[in-house]
Amino acid sequence: MVAGAFPIAKLLTLGARQLSRPLAARIKAGARASPFFRTYICLPPAQLYHWVEMRAKMRIMGFRGAAVKPLNEEAAAELGAELLGEAIVFGVGGLCLYLEYSRQAGQARRREEEQAAALRDMAAALERMRGELDALLAERGGVTPSPAPTQSPAPNPSPAPAAQLVPAH
Repeated sequence: MVAGAFPIAKLLTLGARQLSRPLAARIKAGARASPFFRTYICLPPAQLYHWVEMRAKMRIMGFRGAAVKPLNEEAAAELGAELLGEAIVFGVGGLCLYLEYSRQAGQARRREEEQAAALRDMAAALERMRGELDALLAERGGVTPSPAPTQSPAPNPSPAPAAQLVPAH
């Protein structure tokens, strides 16, 4: 396997995602133990998630106006801790994706800048050589060099209307 085929950034991204799982488990354990964290961080998203899930299931089964009973506190705390852990793993994965995207965009920008610099250098070298050629031709016999070719304008994509093509009588 070629060393360049597996960049170190991808390995670090994978490592960060793998490290986020134990971190999420640790935060979930703390969320279950802390009353403040449990009450204000875990329970509201869990109850909302349960409400949305049950409403969707009831609509699918055809029950439109049924009320959804909230989860008991223990089940809601467990669900909230799970949601928090998954959100952390998802957030770390999203952050890794963003960092990889910005790294790739930076590489593309640097590559374009290098190409533009090389093109400018070649244009300058061409102009220098054109000047040397003009000097050599003038030295050899006074032959005037042909003017440098210029870029022709882009062709008109729409043809002229037929009324303009016919001469007026």
